[in-house]
Amino acid sequence: MSVRKKNSYLNISERKILLWGFDILSLLIGVFTVFYFPKVSYINFDHASILTWLITLIVYFMLFGNIFEIYNLKVSSSRYLIFKNIILTCFTTVLFFVFTPRLTPFLPSNRIEIMYLFFGMLIPLCLWRMIYSTYIYSPKFLKNILLIGSNKKVKSLVKIIKKKNFQTNVLHYISDDKISSIPEIDFINISEVDLISIVKKLSVDEIVISTDSLGVKPNSELNKQLVFLFEHGVNIKSIENFYEEITESVARDNLDKEFYKYISFSKNHENKFYLSFIRFIDIVVSIMGLTCLLFYIPFVFIGNLFGSKGPLFYKQVRVGLNGQEFILFKFRSMIVNAEINKAVWAKKNDKRITVFGKFIRMTRIDETPQFWNILIGDMSLIGPRPERPEFVKGLKKELPFYAIRHVIRPGLTGWAQVMYPYANTIVEQEIKLRYDLYYIKSRSPIMDFKILIKTITTVISLKGQ
Repeated sequence: MSVRKKNSYLNISERKILLWGFDILSLLIGVFTVFYFPKVSYINFDHASILTWLITLIVYFMLFGNIFEIYNLKVSSSRYLIFKNIILTCFTTVLFFVFTPRLTPFLPSNRIEIMYLFFGMLIPLCLWRMIYSTYIYSPKFLKNILLIGSNKKVKSLVKIIKKKNFQTNVLHYISDDKISSIPEIDFINISEVDLISIVKKLSVDEIVISTDSLGVKPNSELNKQLVFLFEHGVNIKSIENFYEEITESVARDNLDKEFYKYISFSKNHENKFYLSFIRFIDIVVSIMGLTCLLFYIPFVFIGNLFGSKGPLFYKQVRVGLNGQEFILFKFRSMIVNAEINKAVWAKKNDKRITVFGKFIRMTRIDETPQFWNILIGDMSLIGPRPERPEFVKGLKKELPFYAIRHVIRPGLTGWAQVMYPYANTIVEQEIKLRYDLYYIKSRSPIMDFKILIKTITTVISLKGQ
């Protein structure tokens, strides 16, 4: 007996695959149209190297597409943002494609052909994304969900769904009391619920529930209905797991006396091949970073001389792997003796930051001396940001699970670093901690790549503080 219609929605991974597939198709159609029919000489489809050229173009496009977030579903739903980011992606792709020796054709004698390539990519991509935002982003293709939980939990979750613009239709919520702040979503009292009938009537794709918050017993009628619905193909997940799916951080409610039920090490934590590969990448990148540092350190020295008088480097004690302390190196960005009395968290628009210090913080140049810390093994390229012992001592008292973040090497960049701005209060530090714990339980090559891409995006957009 079926209780719902066949799925018509597109989940997150399906939407991203759809975007990737049609972006590449649009790209190829555009290049083929511009350079085949008008017989433009820059790209010859009969050339023996055409496959190499096209693969290089696609790789560049996918790389810069991720950097400029054209596969961020929230960005993809906004026409202004997506068109702006597609223009940036196409421009950067063409720029790198044109100046890549061996893998791309020689520069054309008629430079206008480079402009043809740019518009040949841009126009079909914009047309396809307009179709996506108009039709495929419609409610018809969104997942229909039903929320079940206490007033407090439902209210909190709906707030997060709205804030993150998460692509779902919240049809109804079943709770112990009506929530006045969400009048647009229909309320059903928990005491009157016939769950099977509701799912049949509304074509519910997924039930998101927290029975603990409602005091529901294992052998209750509601649980029997949930078992029946699960048996007949309705997806059921906890509010806490759904929260993690939306925010990509550990739910606050999971940080309790039974935290081990929800927080565990990623399988890669004991994967020697993964750990060896990460260390190899750390060494290679740190050597490259230190080499680049030698070239631009004179410019930083001159900038420091005029806009941030005082020592060029700044040394600070930080807490690393297993709680061990180490010396971290940075370019100084604050006034000399910025902390005469006690250690103070940096904050937005901090008056202690010098004129030149603001620039190197925005561009993250101030962090580059930490490549030395990575090379000698104090840090890794990716991991939780190391904090000062003075702060760690206080945070461990306020946040009992804070010490868990020290089970892996601290990083130059990390999941919390790219997902949340600087934190200078206990509440904000708790939010960043939940991002760090999410990374520890989800650590993988794919997630590391996402962090690197988001870090590059942050640097390019000058979002550093």
